[in-house]
Amino acid sequence: MNKPRTLTTLGFLSPGVGLLAVFIIFPILLTAWVSLNHWSMMTPLSEMNYVGFENYARIFDQETFKKALLNTFSYSIANLIVMIPLSLMIGLLLYQAALKGKALVRTLLFLPYIIPSVAVAIVWGYLYSPMYGPFNEILSFFHLPTQEWLGSLDQAMMSLVILNVWQTLGYYVVIVIAGLTEISQDYYEAASIDGANAFQKLFHITIPLLKRSMSFIVIIMTINTLQVFDPIYVLTQGGPANSTNVVSFHMYDTAFNFGNAGQASAMAFILYLVVLFFTILQLRLFKTDY
Repeated sequence: MNKPRTLTTLGFLSPGVGLLAVFIIFPILLTAWVSLNHWSMMTPLSEMNYVGFENYARIFDQETFKKALLNTFSYSIANLIVMIPLSLMIGLLLYQAALKGKALVRTLLFLPYIIPSVAVAIVWGYLYSPMYGPFNEILSFFHLPTQEWLGSLDQAMMSLVILNVWQTLGYYVVIVIAGLTEISQDYYEAASIDGANAFQKLFHITIPLLKRSMSFIVIIMTINTLQVFDPIYVLTQGGPANSTNVVSFHMYDTAFNFGNAGQASAMAFILYLVVLFFTILQLRLFKTDY
């Protein structure tokens, strides 16, 4: 290869590679190293004490961490179950050319996604208030029993799922609509000539050709939900009775409230491996080329 051309290529790549190394690769390696040490957040890095995999053994001996891991999976699965069919149905509805006002509906759906998560959580905390929240006021108006929402062991996690669906649904709907615009109308015209009805077109043309868009939605949603933190921190602090405690919040609590950065880093690295595993698994299952 031409040497000047090689140097030019390296010159263009170096800023991006440098940023990738500083903000992604280095933090991952540092987290992995800290997870192998006993270290308090109140002491300098020079005072770290190497303990090997002791931190990993200790966190898996904690019932709180195992509960947080289970809650994280439950939260992610619940979002996938609710959001995937809902985003697909709404995307198909809003894509119909005959629907009036669809541009306005798309905008209103997408607006919550651009609002900061903390602000959304604060507003929904008011909506869920058992004493004066609008949700319970509506139930009372119809003479229905009021609910504890975030204060209930059975309802707290699902309340957080509903919040996330409201905030992020518009983003996934936009992805579905973008996927629909890439499908050539020739397929539908050919199917109409062959006598296919609307349902046959949906299941034999639309859904199969939306595979790339839907796989992207599943992967991004899995990554985002496994790392949920803001609404937990703002609304529940992992309560009641650890029913909404997730790995990211338990990691924060361990590091900043108990000062145990070694165990917190072990939790962070476990979460990183979980996210990486499911991302690779989903890419394999969907056989995409992202």
